[in-house]
Amino acid sequence: MASRFCKLVISDINLIKSNNVRFYPAIKVYGKPPHLAKNFETKLAEMNYKDPAIYYKVDIGLPFPARDRREITKTRLKFLREQRKNSDIEIISNRGEHIIPLADVSVEWQRTIGPFHLKNVAEHYGIFNDLFGDAYFYPQVPLDISFRHGDDLIPVFRGNDVKPSQATQAPEVNYEADADTLWTLILTNPDGHLSKENSEYVHWFIGNIPGNDLKKGEVVWDYLQPFPPFGTGFHRFVFVLYKQEKRIDYSKLKKAAPCLDLNERTFVTYDFYREHQDDLTPGGLAFFQCDWDSSLTDFFHKTLDMKEPVFEYDFPPPYIRKQEWFPRRMPFNIYLDKYRDQKEVSKDILLRKLKNVHPFKKAPPQLPFPNAVPIDKKVPSWLVDEIKRERQGWGRAVYHNEE
Repeated sequence: MASRFCKLVISDINLIKSNNVRFYPAIKVYGKPPHLAKNFETKLAEMNYKDPAIYYKVDIGLPFPARDRREITKTRLKFLREQRKNSDIEIISNRGEHIIPLADVSVEWQRTIGPFHLKNVAEHYGIFNDLFGDAYFYPQVPLDISFRHGDDLIPVFRGNDVKPSQATQAPEVNYEADADTLWTLILTNPDGHLSKENSEYVHWFIGNIPGNDLKKGEVVWDYLQPFPPFGTGFHRFVFVLYKQEKRIDYSKLKKAAPCLDLNERTFVTYDFYREHQDDLTPGGLAFFQCDWDSSLTDFFHKTLDMKEPVFEYDFPPPYIRKQEWFPRRMPFNIYLDKYRDQKEVSKDILLRKLKNVHPFKKAPPQLPFPNAVPIDKKVPSWLVDEIKRERQGWGRAVYHNEE
């Protein structure tokens, strides 16, 4: 009896479950279940896959100096042990009074992992891809670059923002180099060419620099300030420092100063490096970003003697469906303005503005709390909304622009 009772109870429970399930809508599963399907990262890797036998990166930079990792590890461990034994450092650290010399930290960072970080940042901004194609390098020569703007110094780090008005004069460049070595420094803009694709504007070119004395170098192109046109967003301005194997003849590239013809400043880093790759090795890198400001209007007109280029996005005309007799959930004044002539709408807006303007009287003051002033309940809903907008200084122009 007990076993028969259990069978009856189980059958009743299954019947209840089956009856409950049929009341729920059927769920159709598309694709594979989550534990078998590919995730987004895997799909992107398959879509962007490139054959390593064809697409591979080449290191064209300076070779790293030989370093004994064991000695470096021993030195660091020895330093840490000495610091832990020093009770004074522990006391001032607990008080928050321990001062760390940032200059020493920066030197240690540049000497150890700084080149790797700079290389990753440059790859993130697409600098190697746009300048050298499938090549890259580790910036092992630290560049200290800053623009003088009045009494201030505007430094160049790794993609920081520098305005055109702050970079009107050539920057101050410092780096460590032996006096018997030769270097080439180039400042180029891969984003700003106005007429040619995959081309750059060279803003500064100094070759055959003895050591780090730029004043004794050969000026191939004199300095030209950044001029990103209006509407083109941020441009990348890249300093690349090359180490020369010998003295290079730049007479074919050299332009007389001041070189204000933009066509003569057309430059392609990829072609330049391929031509001189046996004698040049990139060793230093720094870059900043720059966008348009109001000072460039005079620069285009007075310095470059040209009309200022302005880039604007040409929006397509809005789609307006066929007019209906009874549009739902749409105030009729807003709805009808879509099908009216633009000039008529602008004329109505102007007349409503001039209605409250008097040549000899002051304009009526605005309400301090426009939403707190009651509106007659007999006023229709579409007009209530319009009155509120006018009180807040929005007006009917907003209706037309929003649609």
